[in-house]
Amino acid sequence: MYYYDFQVVFQEVPGEISLCFSISGCSMFCEGCHSPFLWKKGNGSLLTEEVYSSLLNRYESLATCVLFMGGEWHPKELIKMLQEAKNKNYKTCLYTGEKSVSEDISKQLTWLKTGKWEQDLGGLDSKITNQRFVEIKTNKKLNYLFSKN
Repeated sequence: MYYYDFQVVFQEVPGEISLCFSISGCSMFCEGCHSPFLWKKGNGSLLTEEVYSSLLNRYESLATCVLFMGGEWHPKELIKMLQEAKNKNYKTCLYTGEKSVSEDISKQLTWLKTGKWEQDLGGLDSKITNQRFVEIKTNKKLNYLFSKN
């Protein structure tokens, strides 16, 4: 699994400081995508167990969540990394353009953002968006957390 970028982010999972891994190889090809460089398979660097563990350890007392922007197309690797994050007491989140993910993946998640980017409908802060940000445990839609009002 290749990641193009790693960042510490504050807005993608409300109330959490998240370690964000942008995974390359997305096949959604959404028109207006803010990250078309993620479409190319193998773009970026290999996310090895050593690199991943090192980042989790480095931010252990600072961050609260691990977020993957994509990666569901690598289910075995993604599940293993989500499990490691949970074992280190991180919450977990996946952003996907798909409508759903496998139960094996969702069992490892605290939150899941689904829905292809559609420019006319907007993102999670839009009242007409097709995207959903859901707490897995309760299946509660939490899009309201992204509202600016």
